[in-house]
Amino acid sequence: MLLRPSSIALVLANLVPLGGVLLLDWQVFDILMLYWAENVVIGVVNVLRMAVSGEGSKPFLIPFFIMHYGLFCFGHLSAITSIFSDATGTATAWQYFFAVPLAVAWKSPLWLGIAAITASHFFSFFANFIAGGEYRRTTVTELMRRPYGRIIVLHVAIIFGAALIQWLGSPVMMLVVLIAAKIALDLRLHLAERKKFLTESTTL
Repeated sequence: MLLRPSSIALVLANLVPLGGVLLLDWQVFDILMLYWAENVVIGVVNVLRMAVSGEGSKPFLIPFFIMHYGLFCFGHLSAITSIFSDATGTATAWQYFFAVPLAVAWKSPLWLGIAAITASHFFSFFANFIAGGEYRRTTVTELMRRPYGRIIVLHVAIIFGAALIQWLGSPVMMLVVLIAAKIALDLRLHLAERKKFLTESTTL
C-alpha cells in the first residue's frame, strides 16, 4: 500500500515546501498558505468525484457542498490570517498571493508548491477514483462528508504546530519537523481513505 503510485506522488509533492524552507527561506505563514491552498484543491477534486459518482442527488448536493465547503475554507483562511499574518505584514490572502505584479507573482516558488500538490491530488483522482474504480464504491452523500475529517485532523495539528514554531522564532529545523509530520499524517490519511473505499464496496 505504501508503494502505490498515488502515495509516492503525495510524498514527492509534499517535499516541495521542504525545499522552500531549506533553500528559499519560507516561513511559517508561507507553509500555512500553501497548505490552505491545498484545501481548495481537495474541494475541487471532491466536486469532480461527486460528479462522476453513480448515486445520489447531484443537482442539490453538489451546489450545497460547494457553498458549505467554500464557507469552511473561508473560515479556515480567516483563522490563519488573523493568527499569523501580523508577523509577516500580510493582511489578506489576496495581498499574499497577488499584491505583487502578476508577472512576478506567477513566478513565485509558492506556485510551484501549489502546482505540485494539485498534480498529486489529480493523479490520485484519476489513478484511484477513476481507474481504480472507487467511484463505483461510494455515493454522493458519502463524498460530500468525506473531506472534512481529513482536513480537520490535519490542519488542527498543523496550526497548533505552526503557532508553537512561530512563538519559538521559526527555527528552520522546527519547520522541517512540521513538514515531515504533515507528510506522515497526510500519507496515513491517504491510505486510510483507500481502505475506506474498499470497506464501502462490501456494504453498498
